[in-house]
Amino acid sequence: MSHMAVEHEIPSMGVDNRKLGMWTFLGSEVMFFSALIVTYLVMRGRSTGGPLPTEMLDVPLTAVNTFVLLVSSLTMVTALAAIQKANPRGMRLWLIATAVLGLVFLSGQAYEFNKMFREGLSLSTNLFGATFFTLTGFHGMHVLVGVIWIGFVLARAFKGGITPTNHLAVELAGLYWHFVDIVWIIIFTLVYLL
Repeated sequence: MSHMAVEHEIPSMGVDNRKLGMWTFLGSEVMFFSALIVTYLVMRGRSTGGPLPTEMLDVPLTAVNTFVLLVSSLTMVTALAAIQKANPRGMRLWLIATAVLGLVFLSGQAYEFNKMFREGLSLSTNLFGATFFTLTGFHGMHVLVGVIWIGFVLARAFKGGITPTNHLAVELAGLYWHFVDIVWIIIFTLVYLL
């Protein structure tokens, strides 16, 4: 059987094994972030020494950063739609836009972290600092992994390795990217707004 024939076989569950693997991975990530979020929520009110969340969190800055990340989900959807409509140039442009927006988000987070450090909050300051930086820092690392992943997808796309009939790489990167965005919406709501 040729390599091409193997690529087009339908697995027994009717879902590409790579996509099934991604959904399984994302399921484990849901459990990971759930544990971090619950830990943050349980420990949030237990800090007896400042600085406290009400003194440190910059909701307007983070709201703008959240908007940037939400827009990046739209650009990712548009990238997938472009290659499905046989528009590889559009896909590449929308993937670049997604990666740039991810970097803008990370820059906003780095600015916020730096501001908090200068104002006396760190991982070792109190329970709020420990849980806040752990939760948001791990999310930021996931965004960075997503940006790097999109970079690899772009490299493949520029070499012609992604086509209207072979675009699973974009779809898988998109699943991961949307997961990271959804997690951020939950973090923003629970940490910054409540």
